[in-house]
Amino acid sequence: MSLTYEEVVAKYEPVLGLEVHVELNTNSKMFCGCSTIFGAEPNTQTCPVCLALPGALPTVNEKAIESTIKIGLALNCSIAPFSRFARKNYFYPDMPKNFQISQYDEPICVNGYVDVEIETDEGPKVFRIEVERVHMEEDTGKSLHVGGATGRIHGAEYSLLDYNRAGIPLVEIVTKIVPGTGKYAPEVAKAYVAELRDILRSLGVSDVKMEQGSLRCDANVSLRLIGSDVLGTRSETKNVNSLRSVERAIRGEMIRHAERLNNGERVVQETRHFQEDTGLTRSGRSKEQAEDYRYFPEPDLVPVAPDAAWIEQLRAALPERPSIHRKRLQEQWAVPDKEMSAMINADVLDVVEATVALGAEPAKARSWWLGEISRIANEKDVAIKDLPISATDVAEIVALVNAGDLTDKLARQVVEGVIAGEGKPSAVIAARGIKVVNDDSALMAAIERACAGQPETAQKVRDGHLPAAGALIGMVMKDTKGQADAAKVRALLLAHLGQSEG
Repeated sequence: MSLTYEEVVAKYEPVLGLEVHVELNTNSKMFCGCSTIFGAEPNTQTCPVCLALPGALPTVNEKAIESTIKIGLALNCSIAPFSRFARKNYFYPDMPKNFQISQYDEPICVNGYVDVEIETDEGPKVFRIEVERVHMEEDTGKSLHVGGATGRIHGAEYSLLDYNRAGIPLVEIVTKIVPGTGKYAPEVAKAYVAELRDILRSLGVSDVKMEQGSLRCDANVSLRLIGSDVLGTRSETKNVNSLRSVERAIRGEMIRHAERLNNGERVVQETRHFQEDTGLTRSGRSKEQAEDYRYFPEPDLVPVAPDAAWIEQLRAALPERPSIHRKRLQEQWAVPDKEMSAMINADVLDVVEATVALGAEPAKARSWWLGEISRIANEKDVAIKDLPISATDVAEIVALVNAGDLTDKLARQVVEGVIAGEGKPSAVIAARGIKVVNDDSALMAAIERACAGQPETAQKVRDGHLPAAGALIGMVMKDTKGQADAAKVRALLLAHLGQSEG
């Protein structure tokens, strides 16, 4: 029996647990000096330490510790005066050591929280997500499964291993269980990951590119009967790499759990993988408990004991919290809630702000990013920020429109040209011969030709039927190849035919 989402939340309460992994943007890896630049040729950023060759010893990256403390402070955590690394033992092909250096019982940051606001049926509502811990570890390498239809090991002809990513500094942010979200659980999870991404971006500790794996979410979901205190069995959907997918994965798992429970079947504790094409998850492996990893203190690394004065220096230098920053911008720009939400959902708030900082009016900046540029992004099925157009380009285009050197229609052509790779706005204008026809004599000549071509329409306008002017204006715009200012053409046309807007 297939259940609707409404049927699920009418009977069951979801309980969430979210684990977000963040790759730090340090220049070198967590325990060695190898480069962390993304996209290098496979296995060219490795050394005896990150390949776990005999006799190679790790050393801690100080910048990674600093970044982790900043994250903990920004998430309202307490910073431990003493923490240590541990070995997390498990076998996987892209783990050169067959263990991962992580933190276990003594993490560096504990007991924080993040507040997120979403729109509910009753209006905006704030949900507090409690953070259990923030700890440091190293990333694994990357397996590439060749052949087969899924890109996974099942059905592949062979597998390749790239150890460039092995040892990249990684921070894991783990929430406490999150009850009380009800039917809004998917939206709350999405908002939480989005807020984390904004906080991390503001700190400058990661590029938070989910599509490249710099930020990825493991979503734990269980259901319990409404009114019950007994937690259900959880499943963990691994490495979800977009905000939309976080929401879809949790919604899909809630439905899957409910269908099994309604059918008298057992929910298995396991890891699962989200499938973008179907919006469903598929089984991965049974989920280990902590004792299965056989944790023990890392013998080759000394404990981390950050100086209290250093921690306070980092706290004092924290940037403005993104949620406060957004509210301040909304007030400064006098933006309605709906338009502010649109910018946040489209992930263009930063670039709109940058455009405004370059001199564009807020209303025009967001109009271009949420209008024409968003339309092109949708057509190309890419994120707006992935288009090759910058805040500088848009600010220049807005300035040209304001100066009367471009009409909105011509400006759209310039935007298209910039995105098509034809160069900066000035280069596109020069190459395409885009120029506003402002000369009154040239416009009057075109107006006279239009009136001569449609004398009956011109007479209607003379007789006071102003809507008929649209056809004549269209002829003038065609005559001038769309390079005239339609508002100016209308004013000249009406005056020529003895009429006015009044």
